[in-house]
Amino acid sequence: MNREQKAAVIDEIDVKIQESGAIFAVDFRGITVPQAAELRDKLRAVDASFKVVKNSLTERAADQVGAEHLKPLLAGPTALTFVRGDAATAAKAVADFARITDKLAFKGGVMDGAPLSSDQVTSISKLPPRDVLYGQLVGLVASPLTGLVRTLNALIGGLAIQLGAILEKKESGEIPAGQPPAAAVAEPVEEAPVDEVAPAEAAPDEQPQAPADATPPPPDTAPVAEAPPAETSSIDKENN
Repeated sequence: MNREQKAAVIDEIDVKIQESGAIFAVDFRGITVPQAAELRDKLRAVDASFKVVKNSLTERAADQVGAEHLKPLLAGPTALTFVRGDAATAAKAVADFARITDKLAFKGGVMDGAPLSSDQVTSISKLPPRDVLYGQLVGLVASPLTGLVRTLNALIGGLAIQLGAILEKKESGEIPAGQPPAAAVAEPVEEAPVDEVAPAEAAPDEQPQAPADATPPPPDTAPVAEAPPAETSSIDKENN
């Protein structure tokens, strides 16, 4: 492979890295050409591609786009799965193929710029497809809202029934009609002129005191009661 061919391969890998939301690295030892073609068909159906790469050229492409997390995976025979669609579906396609052929062991990967271990890629392969996850998420979010809507509808319906029953009883005379509400605004009270307002009476504790040098009034003398005349004894009557 001459320099121009190497440059073309590097540019191709460069573009695939930038377009991919996830990249899975596998050990492709032992896989046959027909098996590789079959896997490519399966991955193409889920918007992914399978490519056997030369490690040195892939490292140069990774350097160009800053995919540093991809470089540690480029040891030994390596094939890369470039995923533009659903990462879980693509990982599942590779995992199913590896289980059938007993080949293509996961070495790790990169998703959204973050490194993935081989166990993490295996876990991703066991996830349901993206549309199923979205549906489950929407169901989890919507279920409390659905319950709230049902509760509110029940409350509103019950209130409407009660109001309808009250209206029927009023129309039939079972409940007397209410009195018209009193006037909300009271008439303003006229204020007396300032100079006509009588001064407030002093509190008992605030009564005016007599000056210190004033002579106190003489005490009231109660009248002395006159003694009744003594009765004349019978002897005196006889002497008289």
